[in-house]
Amino acid sequence: MSGDIWATLQQAWTDILALLAKVLSPDWNALILLLPLLVAPVVLLYLAASGGAWTLFGITKPRPRVTWEAGPRALERDTQGALISPVGFPFSLRMGLVYPSGTIRSDDGEDLAVVCPMCRVERPAQIPTCGSCGLVLGVRQGMTVARPAGPPAGGASIA
Repeated sequence: MSGDIWATLQQAWTDILALLAKVLSPDWNALILLLPLLVAPVVLLYLAASGGAWTLFGITKPRPRVTWEAGPRALERDTQGALISPVGFPFSLRMGLVYPSGTIRSDDGEDLAVVCPMCRVERPAQIPTCGSCGLVLGVRQGMTVARPAGPPAGGASIA
């Protein structure tokens, strides 16, 4: 009977030592094979989070409001109130209007003028090529970016 207890204690002690041997000196080959299974979820989580963040930024980033030009608009004026000739757009100083790109005559039949964006020489809008620098203006439809009335809500303009 005492031999059975002694054998049982010896077997329990052997099992404890075998368990400690596995914990303290593991099978490194088996653990190295498990390493991709431990690292892959972390890498996938990082890629999903960063890709999700870029996607969210792409969806929510502020964009300028763009409107297509439908008709003539008033010419801008300088501080003294004189009309400013726009660069690259047909205009009429007599009527004080800027017309969409590609327009060569006003509504009442007046020939429009255009200022070359490259050399700043004024010429008739019917001539597509600048006689001074050779630039060809071939824009058919223009767009205007809406200017904000002031700084964004909650912010201030840069001084």
